[in-house]
Amino acid sequence: MKRAAKARRIRRILDDIYPEVKVPLEHQDPYTLLIAVLLSAQCTDVKVNQITPILFARAATPEAMVKLSVAEIQRVIRPCGLSPAKSKAIAGLSRILIEQHGGRVPADFEALEALPGVGHKTASVVMVQAHGLPAFPVDTHIHRLAARWGLSNGRSVEQTERDLKRLFPRQAWGRVHLQIILFGREHCPARAHDLATCRICSWAASKARIRQEAGARRAKRRPARKRQSVR
Repeated sequence: MKRAAKARRIRRILDDIYPEVKVPLEHQDPYTLLIAVLLSAQCTDVKVNQITPILFARAATPEAMVKLSVAEIQRVIRPCGLSPAKSKAIAGLSRILIEQHGGRVPADFEALEALPGVGHKTASVVMVQAHGLPAFPVDTHIHRLAARWGLSNGRSVEQTERDLKRLFPRQAWGRVHLQIILFGREHCPARAHDLATCRICSWAASKARIRQEAGARRAKRRPARKRQSVR
C-alpha cells in the first residue's frame, strides 16, 4: 500500500476513535499554553496540569511572571523536572515578550524559536493550537509511530515532519497531531506491543517490522538461563 493511501486509512481510524480531540495541556490563552508546553519537556501532561494552576494563580501573564524571581518560579515548577533551566527560560521569555512583542505571544515561527527554551516542536504546538495556523508538531510518539506505520523512514524528526505534512491535509495537521499522540499513549506503546493485533499496526506496519518487534517482545519475556558452575 502506498503511503498516501495508508495515511487516508489511518486518518479514518483515528477519526473513528477520537471524533473530538482537545489539547491535553490545560491553558487559557497562547501565553499559558506556551508555558505549559515548555514545562512538558520530559514531564507528563498529568503532572504539568497539576503544577500550572499553582503557577498561573501567581502569574498568568508575562507582566505578572517577570515580577517573580527565577527562584520563586523554580520552587513552583520543581515537580516538572529540569526546573533550573525551565525557570530561567520562563523568566527570560516573559521579559522578551514584554520588551519585543507588547506582552503577546507572536504568531511567527522565527520569533517563537528565538525565545529561551522554545524549540521547533514547542513553537509548532503554539502556532497550530493557540493561533490556529498550519503546523504539524512532531514529538516522540508521532516520530515513533510514523516510522512504525511506514509513513516515514524515521531517520530524523525533521524528515518525519516533512513526510507527514505531505501525507495529511493542511487543515487537519493540528487534529491528526493530537490523535496520533493519544493513539500512541493509549493503544500503541513503544514496548511490549503486539503489532499483529493493533488496529493500525496490523496492516500498516511491514511484515518485517511486525516480526522484528514480536521477536524483541519474546526475548524480553524469556527468562535468563542460569549458568552452571563447572567443578
